[in-house]
Amino acid sequence: MTLRTFAKAAFGAVLLTLASGCGAQGSASADEPGPLPQLGLMGSIPIYWGESASFSGIVSGEGEGHWARAQLEADYSIRLLDVLDPASLDGLRFLLLAQPRALSPGENVALDDWVRKGGRLLLFADPLLTGESHFAIGDRRRPQDTILLSPILSHWGLELQFDDSQPAGLQLLDTGPARIPVNLAGRFAASPEASGCTMGSAGILARCSIGAGRVLALADAAILDLHHPHPAAAQALGWLTEQAFSRGK
Repeated sequence: MTLRTFAKAAFGAVLLTLASGCGAQGSASADEPGPLPQLGLMGSIPIYWGESASFSGIVSGEGEGHWARAQLEADYSIRLLDVLDPASLDGLRFLLLAQPRALSPGENVALDDWVRKGGRLLLFADPLLTGESHFAIGDRRRPQDTILLSPILSHWGLELQFDDSQPAGLQLLDTGPARIPVNLAGRFAASPEASGCTMGSAGILARCSIGAGRVLALADAAILDLHHPHPAAAQALGWLTEQAFSRGK
């Protein structure tokens, strides 16, 4: 082999090695997972911060964390919301409201507009919250005992009802694919004009198509009990989020 031939062969080998390396890097980059979809989160149930007697305890992690946060963060990047308005909802496709406070008129308008433009909402609306809290009734840090969302529910053609003669105690609501723990649950009733809503599981679960968006509402929040979660809670939450956010992609 001449010196010129050897040089050409060596140069070709170098190019092949570089090309192989670039290809491997490109393959590795292609295999890297993309960013998680954002999930807006708002409500009086302390899914994100857990429950602590002070803000410093929350920040330091001394409070009891909520089991649902880790489960949600496995699939979503959580965006905490204090208010519902066009700015806070901008760029979001998924929203979870966990026993939220009463919404202002402006927030009702913003939420309705967001859903109609294609937003997907998972709503936990409990007429009589049964989960335990370290805080006494009347303490602002306590999860809201009664849901106050009549204006937006009525606008969507839903009425949340409650039978106060029903027996207390955890029950498993069988949806077929999942069993959802409920306790003193409410019932959704649809008005005649609510053509986009269907009731399931004795009215405890409501599915509504509203404009280009979807709402999945559960008339109970025992599934999100912080201190004594039911063994079926995690699987049920996974099923609900899949139904709310993944169906009809």
